[in-house]
Amino acid sequence: MADLDHGTTTAADPDPVRTAAASVEAAQRDLTATGVHLMPPDAVAACTGTDRRAWERFTAHWENLSPDRYAAESGTCRLRRYGHFSLTAATGELALLPHVPFLQPQDTNPLYAQVDRHFDPLTDAFSADPILRSVIGLLGKLAACLERSARWSVKVHPFRVVAVGDGTSEPTPEGLHRDGVTLVSSLLIGRRNADGGESSVFDPDGKQVLTTTLSEPAALLLGDDRRTLHQVSPIRPVDAGRLAYRDVLVTTLTAC
Repeated sequence: MADLDHGTTTAADPDPVRTAAASVEAAQRDLTATGVHLMPPDAVAACTGTDRRAWERFTAHWENLSPDRYAAESGTCRLRRYGHFSLTAATGELALLPHVPFLQPQDTNPLYAQVDRHFDPLTDAFSADPILRSVIGLLGKLAACLERSARWSVKVHPFRVVAVGDGTSEPTPEGLHRDGVTLVSSLLIGRRNADGGESSVFDPDGKQVLTTTLSEPAALLLGDDRRTLHQVSPIRPVDAGRLAYRDVLVTTLTAC
């Protein structure tokens, strides 16, 4: 994973600080103009100070997720956990909040709006992971271009969607939806033996703004959730004899 080998810089710009600044500016410009931005892995690595060893430690958290019984009701095999943080904009201070059920606002998610969903909390190691904290810090900088806020409500959702045999599994069983937040993001952790999983973003009039398949670990898809809707197509195994999975970290920021 050369993009995350922080000891190797790109020929285009060997200065990671300058690369990070340019990447943040590009993301803010796109989010302001179109409501969506795809940040490539090398930019994410520069912005978060991520190297290969730290990334490998981070991805190991996806081996310790819990079944999502709500997704199972619609036929999707999904594993997940959930954590809620408060981010202070001025200082970057991040505080883990007490664990409570996850609730999405009315008129957002057609399957689960106004439904208390109970998920296992993030493990202590996950909550304290430097990459998680760096990613949230980056998202706080990006959200600032969308809305002024002294404090952000940050909700963290690590997902693994699994498909077996000749079946499919839905990363977004709710279909096209909003999350009722300011900034929504999806960081690809990894995928194995999986076909599909195409991410699509639309404006409120139904016009497609962006379509992409997150295939490189650490690719980060960002959206202004107030003026876009999103969905992800089903995944299916390339080799029906082996499990297929798609791991992502979905993180949302809402102005308090």
